[in-house]
Amino acid sequence: MSLAALDARFPNKRAVITGGASGLGLAAAELLAARHWRIALLDRDEARLTSAAEALRAMGSSHCEAVTVDTTDESAVRYAIDAFAGRLGGLDLALNSAGVAVAGDLAETPPADWRWILDTNVLGVVHCCRAEAAHMVAAGRGLIVNVASAAAFISAFRMGAYNASKAAVVALSETLAQELADSGVDVAVAMPGFFRTRIMEHARAPADAKRFAERLIDRANLDAGPVAEEILARAAGGALHVVLPSRYRWLWRFKRLAPRSFTRWLAGERRRLVQGG
Repeated sequence: MSLAALDARFPNKRAVITGGASGLGLAAAELLAARHWRIALLDRDEARLTSAAEALRAMGSSHCEAVTVDTTDESAVRYAIDAFAGRLGGLDLALNSAGVAVAGDLAETPPADWRWILDTNVLGVVHCCRAEAAHMVAAGRGLIVNVASAAAFISAFRMGAYNASKAAVVALSETLAQELADSGVDVAVAMPGFFRTRIMEHARAPADAKRFAERLIDRANLDAGPVAEEILARAAGGALHVVLPSRYRWLWRFKRLAPRSFTRWLAGERRRLVQGG
């Protein structure tokens, strides 16, 4: 499936993207702008958001709004999405990619950090889905794509809070897909493996855990652009679970088919990574 299929499904080309000032959200927005989609970028980084919107207009988006919003603020999220959909007469696509990271052992991750990540990574997605789905259900068509992570099923050590938040996004998306099955609105959840992103920039983590996570991201031979393109194309084709790249699809199947063996394999990977520094 290609992005041309996404255009064909939604000729009005109206999209909301959260976390749109950088990373995966911005990469997706760039792909859509080049195809003349009209876009609302939501992010809490006002400076990057303004710059991103200007660039997207230059790339071909005839209507690109930059809305400074924290997705944990339910009323602000609803207002921003309602306003965009009201101005453009509806909403076709939503990519909910805003997220934060927490790293560290369970014993060293304070409750405040758990609340912070769950508020953003889980409740933030809930707020967005509720606002977006209302417009799509009313129109009888639409596509919601929630960005989780391969962490949702790999559950790597020292990433408990992040893993749990992304697993919740998968469960939420699967539930929403059932609830909207007869409405004409499709739901997809993306579970990408490591790719180059700024997610650790504002992460909450002990210094050693943060350095370790940053090394894994830096080693990833994958940029946000190809990840965004595959997610959008496969979601447009009707996929519910979008796991990528291919190595992670094998791990996804391994976990589902042989969970005990998978957990033993993970323990071996942990020892190898710790010993390798």
